[in-house]
Amino acid sequence: MELTLNTEEEELLLSILEQRHRDLLKEIAHTDHHEFKQGLRKNEKLLDSMLCRLRRTVGQELRA
Repeated sequence: MELTLNTEEEELLLSILEQRHRDLLKEIAHTDHHEFKQGLRKNEKLLDSMLCRLRRTVGQELRA
């Protein structure tokens, strides 16, 4: 899948995903149910990977 965004859209998407990542980390810290926590951790790793790729893409475009 390919998604084309302008700079303003990229910045908004990055901001939303960063906020969700922070919220997810808090939720993981406050969750006691082991299986639910595992699912949250899986989602956190996926989100972290997406954020890293998006940050690289945005950073490359800023340097260009």
